[in-house]
Amino acid sequence: MMDNPLGPQSRVYRGTRTARKLTEGRLPYLSVIIPAYNEEPNFEKGVLAQVLTYLGKQNYSYEVIIVDDGSDDQTARLADDFAASHKNVRVIKNPHQGKAETVKTGVAGANGELILFTDFDQATPISEIEKLLPFFPEYDIVIGSRQLPGARREKEPFYRHLMGLVFNLVVQTIAVRGIWDTQAGFKCFKSQVAGELFGKLRVYGQGEKVKGARVTAFDVELLFIAKKSGYKIKEVPIIWHHVASTRVNPVKDSLRMFRDVIRVRLNDFAGVYR
Repeated sequence: MMDNPLGPQSRVYRGTRTARKLTEGRLPYLSVIIPAYNEEPNFEKGVLAQVLTYLGKQNYSYEVIIVDDGSDDQTARLADDFAASHKNVRVIKNPHQGKAETVKTGVAGANGELILFTDFDQATPISEIEKLLPFFPEYDIVIGSRQLPGARREKEPFYRHLMGLVFNLVVQTIAVRGIWDTQAGFKCFKSQVAGELFGKLRVYGQGEKVKGARVTAFDVELLFIAKKSGYKIKEVPIIWHHVASTRVNPVKDSLRMFRDVIRVRLNDFAGVYR
C-alpha cells in the first residue's frame, strides 16, 4: 500500500466524500491543528504558507486551526494576520498551558472527519499526510514514525537520536508496547476518537498554567489510553527533519518524560483510565 499511496487514498475519498460534495459551508474532511508557542522565527520562514499551498492542491476539504499557547512574542498577532488573509484558517488563543492542553483545545474546536496535529516548524512536512490517509477508515489512529524501516531522520544530532532510542525502550518496557515512536508530532485521528482520548488525559491536558517551553510525554499517555480502549493504531514511516531549538534540555526534559511515563503506569494501576 505504501508504494503507491494515491491509489488507496482515492478509494478512501470516494468512500467517505461522495455523499458530501465539497461545497462551501460543509464540514471539512481534514482538520489540521498546529500548536504555536513563540513561533516568530517560523513565521519568517513561511512554513504556514507552505502548509496552505499543499492543502490547497488536494481533492478534499480542510481547515487549519492555529492554537496559540500563550506566546509572549508576536505569535498571536502574526497568526491573526495570517488567518485574516487566508480562508480555512482559524486562530484559537490559550493561556500558556503546554502542548497537551493546546492540542486538546484544537481538537475541541475542530470540525473535520479526521484530525491531524502537526508541529509548527514542519519538521515532518504536511505532505507526509499522504502516507497516513490511506489507512483510514480501517484504523482509528494513524501516526507518523521516525523509527520504522523506510523512515528518514535528517540532520539529527547523535545525542538526540540516542535520547530517542533510550526513551523508546523505556516506553516499550513500561507503557506502550508495539509502538516504536510515540513522540513524533504527526498524528491523525478519527474525530470522535480524538475527542474521547484527549478528554481522558490526566498527566497533562488539565488546564494547568506552565512556565517556559516544556517537552512532555503526553503522547505516551494518549496512545496508552488508545490501546487500553481497544482502538486500532497504525504506525507509518515518515520523513523528519531535525530543527534546531533552544527549547530542548536533554537532561531536564529526559527526566520529566521518564517521570511522565511512570505516572501513566501508576494512574493505570490506580484505575484512573477505566
